[in-house]
Amino acid sequence: MSEEKKIPYKIYLEENEMPDSWYNVRADMKNKPAPLLNPGTLKPLTFEEMRGIFCDELCRQELDDTTAYFEIPEEIRKFYKMYRPSPLVRAYCLEEKLQTPAKIYYKFEGNNTSGSHKLNSAIAQAYYAKKQGLKGVTTETGAGQWGTALSMACAYLGLDCQVYMVKCSYEQKPFRREVMRTYGANVTPSPSNTTEVGRRILEEFPGTTGSLGCAISEAVEAATTQEGYRYVLGSVLTQVLLHQSVIGLEAKAAMDKYGIKPDMIIGCAGGGSNLGGLISPFMGEKLRGEADYRFIAVEPASCPSFTRGKYVYDFCDTGKVCPLAKMYTLGSGFIPAPNHAGGLRYHGMSSVLSQLYADGYMEAVSVEQTSVFKAAEEFARVEGILPAPESSHAIKVAIDEALKCKETGEEKTILFGLTGTGYFDMVAYERYNNGEMTDYIPTDEDLAKGLAGVPKFPGNEI
Repeated sequence: MSEEKKIPYKIYLEENEMPDSWYNVRADMKNKPAPLLNPGTLKPLTFEEMRGIFCDELCRQELDDTTAYFEIPEEIRKFYKMYRPSPLVRAYCLEEKLQTPAKIYYKFEGNNTSGSHKLNSAIAQAYYAKKQGLKGVTTETGAGQWGTALSMACAYLGLDCQVYMVKCSYEQKPFRREVMRTYGANVTPSPSNTTEVGRRILEEFPGTTGSLGCAISEAVEAATTQEGYRYVLGSVLTQVLLHQSVIGLEAKAAMDKYGIKPDMIIGCAGGGSNLGGLISPFMGEKLRGEADYRFIAVEPASCPSFTRGKYVYDFCDTGKVCPLAKMYTLGSGFIPAPNHAGGLRYHGMSSVLSQLYADGYMEAVSVEQTSVFKAAEEFARVEGILPAPESSHAIKVAIDEALKCKETGEEKTILFGLTGTGYFDMVAYERYNNGEMTDYIPTDEDLAKGLAGVPKFPGNEI
């Protein structure tokens, strides 16, 4: 029997092979991500300033760019065992359909009730909130995966959970909303009239369908105006990428177990949690000069932060109540077109990933949503999993790269992140199947409007 045939369809780690620490890729970065800034003083945000918004331990993790590994608390590892390890799957059927010599693997993160990778950080953030003695947490959610995951984690730990959901997703995905409510969360469509910043956004953008930037503003206000509450975020922040590194650590351990080395690693990119988590240990090897990989970030053409954004300090939210982050951004006032079906709607990108991209360690491509759904259906018909629209951005580029291998005859190994399932995204699939889905690509003028709001100070010119 050949070595290839010894590799199972699905590779699972044994319990004793599971990672017991999260990996902090910043520790191996020569150029550290630029610090968050206080928008009033334009000085790096201190622990004391940050702890009014975030849990204390999460603040420490956010500010630490030298510690390589953080031990995963036993209580979190116990929770992980309910759905981890997640499988590393060889896409044999997709390879056969494409008639490609490429070997395609995907790390599947949809094997939990929330349906996505978001639970990896949700339980960590909820755990630290509970440990600090807080009453509850507030957050935003786009397509609903993060809000669903956080509501599950809070229910498990007995915390109150308040979710501000992007309005167009709130209306398009009622079943995701109801899962959150089933787990005890209070879900509000954003922007809303329940917060001062929400009312201000509605006045400035009447009839808006919302954005993650809007929802973040409302969630932060809700957290800072209620005693015993803190705000938690599902992507973008370095603490989130730290927790999500469990994805890449598992994937790498599974591949090492069978002597597999990927040539390229592909992930969808909205704020950066999935992509950052998947690539972290592989990127660490590249940064240390131990191995080389090709990293590809895939984003929607309708919200192209990497490929058309500017690398500057910008507000993390539309209401401009959050700190400034140096990142690839389209401007905090940029609101993607409502016809974009996926949850990749954030105007900026993780500071960690932005620095890596600026330094040339990663590539980025943008893809249009009709081509994304075409790839999603092709994948579903041969691999038996209905993928989330977000994940399908990675599937699209993985297929493209496999077809390039078909043309050249190269036997490259491709790894991509299948971040979750699409069973709550059937309105989008229906629109695609009915031929009603359209592609929207913002014009330079559209982007200029959002970028006009980027804060202007010495050294932050566009």
